[in-house]
Amino acid sequence: MHTTIGGSKARVVLTNAYGTAPVTIGGAHIALRDQQGAIQTASGRALTFSGKSTITIPANAVIVSDPVSVTVPPMTDLAIDLYLPGTTNAPATLTMHGAAFQTSYISETGNHVGKATLPQVSTTRSWFLLSRVDVVAPDATGAIVAFGDSITDGAASTPDTNNRWPDHLARRLLAQGSKMAVLNAGIGGNRVLSEATVPPGIDVRAVGAGINALARFERHVLSQAGVTHVIVLEGINDIGNARENPTPTAEDLIAGHRQLIEQAHARGLKIFGATLTPFWGAAYYTQVGEAKRQALNEWIRTGKAYDGVIDFDKATRDPNDPKKLLETYDSCDYLHPSDAGYKAMGDAIDLSLFKAGASSTSSR
Repeated sequence: MHTTIGGSKARVVLTNAYGTAPVTIGGAHIALRDQQGAIQTASGRALTFSGKSTITIPANAVIVSDPVSVTVPPMTDLAIDLYLPGTTNAPATLTMHGAAFQTSYISETGNHVGKATLPQVSTTRSWFLLSRVDVVAPDATGAIVAFGDSITDGAASTPDTNNRWPDHLARRLLAQGSKMAVLNAGIGGNRVLSEATVPPGIDVRAVGAGINALARFERHVLSQAGVTHVIVLEGINDIGNARENPTPTAEDLIAGHRQLIEQAHARGLKIFGATLTPFWGAAYYTQVGEAKRQALNEWIRTGKAYDGVIDFDKATRDPNDPKKLLETYDSCDYLHPSDAGYKAMGDAIDLSLFKAGASSTSSR
């Protein structure tokens, strides 16, 4: 897992939030990564949970490790080892983050936590059971949650290069000396108002899209340690998957966004609305959907409900044909940005939005 800010201690949060059966952790370990499946052994620390080296996570539960003293540099890779002594081929649903665009390593049978080099048998680009890493950073000024769908998750970015737009935002903040953490709460396929429909015979775990944004906002934003600001980029999947269907309307989506704003403000958080990027040519593009996107974007820009605006639409669109992504910013599916497109998004954010006492502004 890639860090944004550094600190002197760390704790690991594991999740069985969507699991249908208990999961036993037979051992866990944290270290700075060296290369691929190897760690810097001197940095390694065994993880405990309520003082114990093993723990069983009940279905639907989240657990937090005890903090360990480990020097965590900013913008570095941490290796989290988990030993699962039970079967991983059970029919029970296992909580995972599919398509994380970060390589994880799967070992041969046995407990290998803390080994200098994992005896791997395969790799995956999904995260299993790992929710987040918290670092103890007394001089930190807060955390920004990037809340969205696959475009926040970094779909189509180059794996293992940390080229998502939240990664670029984190690098810019660090370069200017800011002590703001950036937490990526993007889930591919996510929608504001509904869940993805799972076709018959398809394992729900393979779909990914997650529960709707309104339902997950408490867990993925409001419950995060140190959170002070939220950026919301949600709605293109509601629009696209509706195809020609008039519902959900732009007004329905606006109502959903207002609910997110109300929840954030109730916790004293600043919340910024990001305009939806162009999607002409995408598999689910329609003129009906484009009209909804334009209406939602206009409300985000002018409705004054959000504490500020980040205009990702303007940052990525083709000025000669604004319903399209600029060609160099398109990953070739007409929906997800390329690495260059994600950088343009990260660069379009006005960093003054995150200063204490900053007034509402637009970042375009």
